Parts: sequence; C-alpha cells; structure tokens
Amino acid sequence: MPNLFSRWFGAQRRERALRKYAIDDALWQSTLDALPFFGHLDAAELARLREDASLFIAQKEFSTAHDLQLTDAMIVSIAAQACLPVLNLSLDLYRGWVGVIVYPGEFVIRKTVEDEDGVVHEVEQDASGEAWEGGPVVLSWEDAQMTDGAEAYNVVIHEFAHKIDMLNGEADGHPPLFRRWHAPLDAQAWSNVFDHAYDHFCAQVDAVPDRRWSRFERDSLIDPYAAEHPSEFFAVCSEALFVTPHAFEAAYPELYRLLARYYRQDPAGVGALAGRHE
Repeated sequence: MPNLFSRWFGAQRRERALRKYAIDDALWQSTLDALPFFGHLDAAELARLREDASLFIAQKEFSTAHDLQLTDAMIVSIAAQACLPVLNLSLDLYRGWVGVIVYPGEFVIRKTVEDEDGVVHEVEQDASGEAWEGGPVVLSWEDAQMTDGAEAYNVVIHEFAHKIDMLNGEADGHPPLFRRWHAPLDAQAWSNVFDHAYDHFCAQVDAVPDRRWSRFERDSLIDPYAAEHPSEFFAVCSEALFVTPHAFEAAYPELYRLLARYYRQDPAGVGALAGRHE
C-alpha cells in the first residue's frame, strides 16, 4: 500500500501545483506568439507543455540581478523554453536544484583555464548564460528574448541542455541514456555518431584561415563556439534541433536523428522516430 499512497499523494500535490501556478490564457498565448519554434507542436503537446511550465514554475525559484524587475511574462517564457527539451521525457531531469537567476543582459563569469603549457590562469569573460552543476541556471534576459528562429540560437535551451548533460556527472556531451525512453540507443551508438560529428566539426573550425573566419561564423549553422568542448557541441546542437530543425536536419542528418531520438521529438517532421522503442 505505501506505493499506492505515494502515487495518490504525488497526484494530489501535482494538481495543487497546477491550480496554484496556472498560466493565464492571454499570457500563455502571448508567450507562444513570441516563440515561433513551438510551431511543430500540436494542440495536445502544447497543453502538456503548458502544464509542465506550471509545474516547473512551482518547483523552481526565480530571482533577478542588477535591479531587473521580475515579471510573470519573463517567468513563463523561460519556463516554457526550458520545458521544451523534456516534453517527452520528464521534468525529473531538472531535479536536484532550484534556482533560476536572470540578469538584464550579459554578465561576467570567472573561470580557471589551463593553457597548452599546463599553466593555470584565472580569466573573466562575458556570458549570456551559465549552468552550475548542482546549482542554479543563470540567464541573460536580453539573450533569452532572441527567439525569432532566424538563427540556431536559444540561450535557455542551451543552458538546460547542459543541466541534462550534468545528470550523470560533469557535462561531457554524453547525456544520460534511460532505458525506458532511449533503448535501443546506448552509449556506443551515441559515441559513434556524436563523437564523430564533434571531431569533424572541430576539424572544420581548425581549418578556417584567419582571413575567412568572419565569413565562416556568418555561414555556419552551428556556432563555432561549439568546438570548445563536447558539452558545448551538445548544447549548441540541441538549440539547432529545436530552433532551426529543417536546416539542422539538412546539414547534419545523422546528428539530427540522434538528438531527435534522445529528446523523443522530431521538429523537422522527417520520420526520425519511426520504429522507436517505447
């Protein structure tokens, strides 16, 4: 009976959260209008996304920095975008932390880096987002509003992809594979596609002459920043999957199918999930 009681209690708590944090109809519609990449979702999927966004808001603590005023529109926009990658998985992938911190624009982060000679340096750099292992997600609101789908860019999806990647330890571009959702996809099958694509992309970036760098940045669907680390490649490709799915599938068909199978979504509608294991 304990399991039955736990399920009943969990269902009751869920219903209370959905009532308490229900999203107003007008606010939800304005959120969808501002996020055109939700266009591949049908009515039932949008209804589930709305529920997930309410539950996400119930579970997380939103705060701002530098006197930025926190509004319901900001909270719902971030929640909806954060919930898209886990729509056909589970909000449990965001367990173990509670904070979402929103800055007005880019903010400074401090990192420890080791150069080619093994010398460790403390560096500062501007950032539009950051995900801390076991800690908060930090976002630039200015960047979080860059959602017109003109480019494969979405800072919210990027940082929450990092959070998923961190579930099995330090972010490394090899997110956890769950048998209930991802079988028969396994670690070797992931490596065969993902690692090869990452190595190939890094080779492309390394081969660009300095005089052609600006053109490469302009023409490349995948931001060259993705070559920094496999975790960044995973996060940037996750952005592309959801924001510019048709272009991503055309340029990187194998990689598109891998990520579509991982997130259990096929935004380009190319049949990437046909015959998947349930």
